[in-house]
Amino acid sequence: MRVLVTGANGNIGRAVCARLAAEQASIAALVLAEPAPTPASAWVIGDAGDPDTVRRALGDGVDAVVHLAAIPAPTLGTPIDVFAGNTRATFNVLEECARAGVRRAVIASSYSILGLPFAPRVLHPAYYPIDESTPLQIEDPYALSKQVDESTAAMMQRRYGLDIVALRFPFTAGADRIAATAAATREDPSRMAADSWSYLHVDDAAAAVWLALTRPVTGLHPLLLAAPTTLADRSTMDLIAEYHPSTVLNRPIPGRDTPIDTGAVERLLGFRAGWTL
Repeated sequence: MRVLVTGANGNIGRAVCARLAAEQASIAALVLAEPAPTPASAWVIGDAGDPDTVRRALGDGVDAVVHLAAIPAPTLGTPIDVFAGNTRATFNVLEECARAGVRRAVIASSYSILGLPFAPRVLHPAYYPIDESTPLQIEDPYALSKQVDESTAAMMQRRYGLDIVALRFPFTAGADRIAATAAATREDPSRMAADSWSYLHVDDAAAAVWLALTRPVTGLHPLLLAAPTTLADRSTMDLIAEYHPSTVLNRPIPGRDTPIDTGAVERLLGFRAGWTL
């Protein structure tokens, strides 16, 4: 398998490249700036929103694409940079890959599509556990860009028959950063209340990407992921009662279990996070 990875130098991108190499896949990497050492066999430096750049990155052809290139927060650019840059890149990458004959794509969506983490005011989920049908409450350009990315993916699937998995990553990092965030969260659980105290190790993110590339999946599938436990050291039910008291509880959540329903990704891809606090 030859895979184009956009955003290959990013937090999740580096882990994905390592996983692809371990699986003996050939990697074509598209990065915005000078590359760091990775197992990619070919590099292109440029903007994922530029058609010529993506065509060069496709080279002699790839079997699948993992699109991770994005501005990952609304605080890292102007609103128009974040929204227009992210949505242009997703449209362009999927369009060029589909025209080149690629029929499988994995794109980075986000838990932030719900609208909670970057909203200018405190918001609460409609219900817990959160699942793929939870109503969106978008009030920021990053969350809006992810909603449009998923709509773009739906159009590409209908137009070209491109099979796409949109992975809604939560806070995703390596062990040290997760541990530091957990320590801060245990001092003040409100810090991660908008994220529902969820997280995912980057190696688990890469494992999910590999499954999304290789499992027999057809159509478009937005999927939530999370580690099985929360970052907090209190019971999840207590946290919800204190920080999201108006949220409907559809079923009890035992112990420190995540309030993110990961049933869909488990059923479709056979994925369960292996790293937990």
